Amino acid sequence: MTVRVRFAPSPTGYPHIGNIRTVVFNWLYARQQGGRFILRIEDTDRERYVDDAIRVITESLEWLGLDWDEGPGKGGDYGPYVQSKRLDIYRRKAEELVEKGLAYRCNCTPERLEMVRESLRAQGKNPMYDGHCRDKPRGEVSGDEPHVIRLRVPREGTTTFHDLLRGDVTIENALIDDQILLKTDGFPTYHLAVVVDDHLMNMTHVIRGDDWIPSTPKRILLYKAFGWDLPIFVHVPLVLGPDGKKLGKRHGATSVDEFRRQGYLPDALLNFLALLGWAPGDGEEQEIFTREELIQRFNIDRINLSAAVFSYEKLNWINGQYIRQMSEEALLEALIPFWANAGLIPVPVPVEMRHTLQILVPLVQERLKTLRDVVPLTDFVFQDIETPTIDKLIGKKMTAESSLEAICETQRVLRESVQFDADAMEGPMRELATTRGLKVGQLFGIIRNAVTGKKVSPPLFGSIQALGLAQTLKRLENAEDVLVAHIAAEETEG
Repeated sequence: MTVRVRFAPSPTGYPHIGNIRTVVFNWLYARQQGGRFILRIEDTDRERYVDDAIRVITESLEWLGLDWDEGPGKGGDYGPYVQSKRLDIYRRKAEELVEKGLAYRCNCTPERLEMVRESLRAQGKNPMYDGHCRDKPRGEVSGDEPHVIRLRVPREGTTTFHDLLRGDVTIENALIDDQILLKTDGFPTYHLAVVVDDHLMNMTHVIRGDDWIPSTPKRILLYKAFGWDLPIFVHVPLVLGPDGKKLGKRHGATSVDEFRRQGYLPDALLNFLALLGWAPGDGEEQEIFTREELIQRFNIDRINLSAAVFSYEKLNWINGQYIRQMSEEALLEALIPFWANAGLIPVPVPVEMRHTLQILVPLVQERLKTLRDVVPLTDFVFQDIETPTIDKLIGKKMTAESSLEAICETQRVLRESVQFDADAMEGPMRELATTRGLKVGQLFGIIRNAVTGKKVSPPLFGSIQALGLAQTLKRLENAEDVLVAHIAAEETEG
């Protein structure tokens, strides 16, 4: 048996990261089993249809490297893979059940249906359809008048299905509504379309979130009505936020595109998502996996039944590990869009500016959790800074006078440097600290504030090299002016 699994999103919005985690499980299982991963667009909800959702869905999968074997843009033997192009198939299947007496036409008005629901709610009952048209003689509801087609659900007994992770799941048929299969506009409901498509496209496994468990018996009844074999159901746990509630916008980014714009790497996000509810084995401590390792190690039986908790701390750590593993050239190319989007550099990047960026990359590589972190770390190189206030220019346990002398001597050392690079500067600057009886941290702290405007920056002398001699001296001179003015004011007051 060739494993066939699918991702079947509805273009009523953008793919949620919790849904994408389930897609990752489907994709890994297909690749691990040498099977097929299918993308199918379920666009039958026309009222909530979002025009660019399909583009966002496909671009999200492409960015994550979740390539599909059949579907939009790829074709395949079971297309079309967009439900709005399969309407005739669904109509034929619904009519087939009517002919067999397993479904019926219903012309109840929306007003009547709402009255029934309100009455049942008032009685504390589940607001289900009351079966008003269920036993009408065939033909009483004409196929030419506005109507829906409903499934004739057995009123007695139970419906059971087997879940690969959870075992048998059973529900009383009395709790299952006579669900609508075909709406008045000729479009199928989700339940009809998904069952018909999964069968006709030969899906062997249906791997989806466990929030679908309550509605699965409806689909089982449809499979039985058509006389079709069931696929293997695998209901995986939902992804929760740190507060234990269903993951949502209040927890931060929700779409794949948001994570991309926040500076996460696709392989890092894939690695993180794979570990949300799955583990390679008991006692395994490895957490960073290549794509090939994930495919090789993935075992559907090791999916945890407990809900997974989304942790930005864990994601940031994994993303940072991937950033450390990148070559400097690859990291440079990955960072350029973030510098450009912040308005710090032009694109294409001029040759001289690229040289500056090449200096910065190794300085920040060990400090980045996301690619976007590079902007606040290095913006001082590309734009003017506000000269620090006096409290930031007087070193710890130093006076304004000794701080001023340190600033002036630093300018002298930098002007006299034979080579203006980090290695050539650091030795003389350490000697300066010793000569002036200062700790290295005292001297470097003043210079860092004066040159970068930050308490924390990339390594100081690499930062100075990237900034350039002229700009560095200008900022030191500005700091000198602040100290001189402060000392003069104190003398006047004295």
